[in-house]
Amino acid sequence: MAGVEAETMRGAGKARRGIPTWLRTVLIVAGVVLAVFMLSYVLIKAKVLQVNQFFLPDAPVGVDVSNHQAKVDMQAMRDQGMQFVYIKATEGASYVDKYFQVNWDSAGEAGLPRGAYHFFSFDTPGADQAQNYIQTVGSLEGGLVPVVDVEWYGDKKENPPAKEDVVRELKAFSDAIEAEYGVKPMVYATDLYDRYLEDDFDDYSRWVRSVFLPVWVYVDDDWHVWQYSDTGHLEGSTGHEKSFDLNVLNPSVAIDDLLVK
Repeated sequence: MAGVEAETMRGAGKARRGIPTWLRTVLIVAGVVLAVFMLSYVLIKAKVLQVNQFFLPDAPVGVDVSNHQAKVDMQAMRDQGMQFVYIKATEGASYVDKYFQVNWDSAGEAGLPRGAYHFFSFDTPGADQAQNYIQTVGSLEGGLVPVVDVEWYGDKKENPPAKEDVVRELKAFSDAIEAEYGVKPMVYATDLYDRYLEDDFDDYSRWVRSVFLPVWVYVDDDWHVWQYSDTGHLEGSTGHEKSFDLNVLNPSVAIDDLLVK
């Protein structure tokens, strides 16, 4: 039995020696790289690792807020380096963000360039939504251009509305806003942009969302504002949501370019 065991061990040694050293090294390195890649992917998706901060252009950064942050300390926003703010004003044909006016006034007192955005509803006429925005916001002279936020909500992603309906009502909203303020609204859109907006709204300034990876991974340079994080750590929220959406301008765009004259 001892002799058989020795032969077996020698055979195993020959088998091990049959794998070239360089191949073992390649396999080990490949395994390490794959493990690092998978771990990075998990951390990025969990928003623990935020890579976008390393790819920000040298341009003004800003924040957008809504009732989730409740009353926001706008002076604190400015003290922490924010150079502009967008505040949710309205949604659909009747909803008004209850913290809009206090946050709007606070931003003005802090000397922070301010704009108001509207969350677009697929369920109400666009013209009625525009009137809700206009009546709530009032004059925008000296403020930032209006923004319409178009994204999925409820079960709309699973049961998407017809493209022609979305285009018609969003056009009605946009035309009414342009008639009131003399500028087209900027369009913020998520993954539904290609499906609904690309063909009919490509002459509108665009606010893009890319919170996991740099914006150039997904779109070309045809954008005005990039939302690069939805978990920004800033002091100043009094609501249940303590983090903020953070944004940066395209280097070719200045804050003055976004002002309603």
